[in-house]
Amino acid sequence: MTGTILITGCSTGLGNLTARYFAGRGWNVVATMRVPPSNAAGEFPEGVLVHPLDVTDRASIDAAIAAAVGRFGGLDAVVNNAGVSIVSIFETTSQEAIRRVFDTNVHGVLNVTQAAIPHLRRRGGGAIVNVTSGVGFVAVPLLSLYVASKHAVEGFSESLGYELESQNIRVKLVEPGAMRETSFSASTRDATGRSPVPAAYKAYFDHALGAMIRYPFAATPEQAVVETIYRAATDLTPRLRYPIGPDIDEYARSRWSTSEDEYRAAMASLTGQAVWREKGKPSPGA
Repeated sequence: MTGTILITGCSTGLGNLTARYFAGRGWNVVATMRVPPSNAAGEFPEGVLVHPLDVTDRASIDAAIAAAVGRFGGLDAVVNNAGVSIVSIFETTSQEAIRRVFDTNVHGVLNVTQAAIPHLRRRGGGAIVNVTSGVGFVAVPLLSLYVASKHAVEGFSESLGYELESQNIRVKLVEPGAMRETSFSASTRDATGRSPVPAAYKAYFDHALGAMIRYPFAATPEQAVVETIYRAATDLTPRLRYPIGPDIDEYARSRWSTSEDEYRAAMASLTGQAVWREKGKPSPGA
């Protein structure tokens, strides 16, 4: 199975690797990024069209899709990979940061998806793969904005999948776990550094962040996520979710195989919240 696929967020990291992977398997690839560097085209294999695309700008999206259709004759699949994150205390997170996360992670997915659907229908069907995260179906501390945005995309994708099944378009969710050091984690750190931690939260922030860093889950290799994206895009079944990673296996077991009380207890253990409570510190919402 091959065709033409458009992938967002291809400047580095997961999107870049995904574009190369599909190209290596005979696909026509439109590798998009907000501002391609002057040498971007030469960095990809033959058969890859590099094109600017800002997921927050519908005109930019339409231009990239038009370029895909003009070069390759149509569009068969889309991977919504572009995303941003921030580790923060929500109370003092700026409105600018809130808008940036939701404009990219939620509105960006909606914008690209809505623009692509007519082209997929004209081809008689296709696939839309939305890259979310394990925190798209569970929640962890200090990532409230990122978690909220990924929950939104998960609900959107599940609902949209019913609609688009009538048009032979498959909607897929790829839910990676924590990966090794990536450009995404570096940009997250940069955004985090600009978000102040109030004195009242400092002890909790340090505890929760430390618990997440120390938890002994093996990192998910980026290559395994890329292969999962490919499998999702080429899977002709109605399957929706494709979790990938040892931490996500544990999250999924807790979320879907236990009662609500058991799930909450398991997540308190995984996130270090249980230890915080044992110290006699009031936890948020307690």
